[in-house]
Amino acid sequence: MIGFIQQLRQRTPLGWLQLSHEKGRLLVALSGIAFADVLMFMQLGFQDALFESNTVLHRSMQADMFVISPQARNLANMSTFTRRRLFQAMDVPGVKSAEAMYVNFIDWKNPQTQQKTTILVMGFNPDQQAFSLADVNRQRDMVKLPDTVLFDRASRGDYKEAIAQIEQGKSVTTEIDRRTVSIGGLFQVGASFIADGNLITSDQNFLRLFPGREASSVSLGLVNLQPGYDPKQIKATLNAYLGQDVKVLTREEFIEFEKDYWKENTAIGFIFSLGVTMGFLVGVIIVYQVLSTDVNAHMKEYATFKAMGYNNLYLLGVVFEEAVILAVLGFIPGAIVPFGLYHLTRNATNLPLYMTLARSITVLMLTMIMCMISGAIATRKLQSADPADMF
Repeated sequence: MIGFIQQLRQRTPLGWLQLSHEKGRLLVALSGIAFADVLMFMQLGFQDALFESNTVLHRSMQADMFVISPQARNLANMSTFTRRRLFQAMDVPGVKSAEAMYVNFIDWKNPQTQQKTTILVMGFNPDQQAFSLADVNRQRDMVKLPDTVLFDRASRGDYKEAIAQIEQGKSVTTEIDRRTVSIGGLFQVGASFIADGNLITSDQNFLRLFPGREASSVSLGLVNLQPGYDPKQIKATLNAYLGQDVKVLTREEFIEFEKDYWKENTAIGFIFSLGVTMGFLVGVIIVYQVLSTDVNAHMKEYATFKAMGYNNLYLLGVVFEEAVILAVLGFIPGAIVPFGLYHLTRNATNLPLYMTLARSITVLMLTMIMCMISGAIATRKLQSADPADMF
């Protein structure tokens, strides 16, 4: 290992010398790689924000298992099942509680601008703790009041004045489907790709907002287990006992259930994946053009190396050295620019768009692969070059 490092230190950095000789071409290449990296960072960021924003409610629900309808597609399209299944679940040894939750979309008027927008409403039994959100648990008695809801302060839209009034303890009312409701308090979850915000209220208030909905038709069952019981075994028992009209998922499976919907059943998940692929291909083309031009411009020099006894492996190493240098130098600005773009997007959309170490490593690896592929393509002509033909 020490000998290898010494050889590297003694080796003439031909790759860097060739790249730095044409500074204009180097800057163009780095700009192209940075552009491809920014495109991949943004697409991967949007994809992660898609999964994060659409599963934050799942993670905030306080349950060990979830009962859903087999026809359910995601949290916004849960279908319904009979509440009797939750009563039956209580008969299974190890089940501590099985509470119903109601979920549906509704249009409401922004209390500040009076503009209509789509919002997700969730109703639960306020006598039981259904969320791990401290703000919701602290205000459970508030939602017991008729036509009173809790509002997601991180909703998408202009709510600054309304939120300030609520924080000051002032009464704020608005209209939901021609019904006047009071905003009794605030919590924070955030907007998602399916809704501009969220409301949480009691199950009774939910049924008042949706008078055509029967109390026996629930969207979701929250099952908590007694200590010491194996969740996998309880899940198998519940699935066998409750029948074919419901399905039981563990907490992790419930989150994956939502992610799978966005990955496999929506166009938006495919679009983000396609965007990453397009950014990768753009980078391959740009780096190939640069390396190919460089190889052609120095073909006689490479032929001289061959005539002096250097083999193809050495010459390939020079081109791959250039590819690695381009990848590293192009990645630096390509990773810095997304910080600002993430900040702008987060402020404009309230989506959870942040730079992560895992995403940075992923894009760096893709950049290295991108440049190595380009280098491999660019060296095809070099390998077949005959020194006798060059002079």
